[in-house]
Amino acid sequence: MACRISELVIDCADPERLAAFWSEVLGYVEIGREDDGSIEIGPPGTGSGSPLPTLVLSPGSDPRNGKLPLHIDVNPTDRDQDAELERLLALGARTADVGQTGTESWYVLADPEGNEFCLLRSRIQPV
Repeated sequence: MACRISELVIDCADPERLAAFWSEVLGYVEIGREDDGSIEIGPPGTGSGSPLPTLVLSPGSDPRNGKLPLHIDVNPTDRDQDAELERLLALGARTADVGQTGTESWYVLADPEGNEFCLLRSRIQPV
């Protein structure tokens, strides 16, 4: 038997704002809220324990910004990379500099709280 990733938890100052941002980025919906202010989002029609991982945006007293030891990579599903970049920037993402050379096939971005993530080039099928 093996394990699978069921949730990715992101500590943040404003779970409401990041839940809204990441829901728009990923096409996720709110699945639930906890008494501590955490908001779980995931693919429509799923819930906690689904085979697809969910994101939990959890209020933290000292969230880290910038380069994290773990980051999220996203791929466009219904448009090319440049069109998806425009969409993400319009949602509130911003470009981030982590020392890229300019020849990379991906873009490094930051969410509204400064957490870095990458927009990859390849288009993949939606779930």
